[in-house]
Amino acid sequence: MKVMSYPARTGQWLIAALMLLAVTVHAQESATAEPGAGGEKKQESPWLLAPTISSDPKVGTSAGGLGGYLFKIDPDSTSSMAGAMATYSNTDSLIAGLFLRSFWNADARRFSAVALGGRIRNDYEDFLGSGLPISSTDEVKMFFSRYQQEVVPHWFLGAQAIYTNYLIVGDNFTSAEVLKLTGLTGYDAAGLGLVAQYDTRDSKNSPLSGMNVLFNNFAYRESFGGEVSFDAYNLKGLHYLPHGNGHVFATHVDGRWTDDAPSSGYSSVTLRGYTRGQYLAPHSFLVEFEERIHVKGRFGINLFAGVACLYGDGLSCDDSANLYSSFGIGAQYVLKPSERIVITMDYAQGEGGNNGFYMRFGQAF
Repeated sequence: MKVMSYPARTGQWLIAALMLLAVTVHAQESATAEPGAGGEKKQESPWLLAPTISSDPKVGTSAGGLGGYLFKIDPDSTSSMAGAMATYSNTDSLIAGLFLRSFWNADARRFSAVALGGRIRNDYEDFLGSGLPISSTDEVKMFFSRYQQEVVPHWFLGAQAIYTNYLIVGDNFTSAEVLKLTGLTGYDAAGLGLVAQYDTRDSKNSPLSGMNVLFNNFAYRESFGGEVSFDAYNLKGLHYLPHGNGHVFATHVDGRWTDDAPSSGYSSVTLRGYTRGQYLAPHSFLVEFEERIHVKGRFGINLFAGVACLYGDGLSCDDSANLYSSFGIGAQYVLKPSERIVITMDYAQGEGGNNGFYMRFGQAF
């Protein structure tokens, strides 16, 4: 099955995204603080509604939305948020979920949780570089939770848990056989892990300054109720450098390493413009830069570029075939100025015909 030609549809993405953005801006401005009869300002609405759009060679063109409710547990903490999201694509893929992100005790304690499920239909034109077109269906169920507590200023320790029921089924005989040969048949896994974080960001939503370094691991074990046992380690570093009139230069480094993981638990390229899961290896590392230019009022433009490497199991970053680059342009609009909550729209171009368009809630990183 041949995937659709996405570059030819870029104009359609932009038109649909701009229409949704216009509706969002109008709804947001209608709820924005306006002077009351006595001259005082009304409070911003605690409700948040944002459209989402994405398009790439894996799940086709997807559209959906996110709805959230903002609330403060105490006046000195970042606003917490509870909400729901759902997306549906033209390839009959569906993902829906619930989420919670909470802060209390002046941000010294943090808890987040996500529960989602869905069906993802994949059409790969060149699966894992084999030259074979593969069509598959992924049935996904996932629950994740994380708790953190500040131990000294800016340093947090915590724990996390995850359960994933991820089943990959070939949509035809050839696809099913190739998936079996590569070991990509999914897995039912449960894991526990530890979290260490250093965080000096001035905002948890769209930082203008500061840095965030996060290390965590997952120990997936059959004794926890899963069907596989392996380890995964993650390290993420973010840095935000303000300059000029509201401009920010953002840096993102990210690494993931696995030990004794099945193929379905391997690391992938997570740069914008690439399909997660199309290229796999035991370990991955990426570096990404983004210049966020404040244009006027709530509007801004983003320029970004990055490179990722997949290695392990005979693969090395010394080989250019294992390097994946990406670059692109985007825009941002501030939905909630008091909370610095934004909606962003990006177009990314990768190598080998890989590309993607994304309209999302929040910054890419």
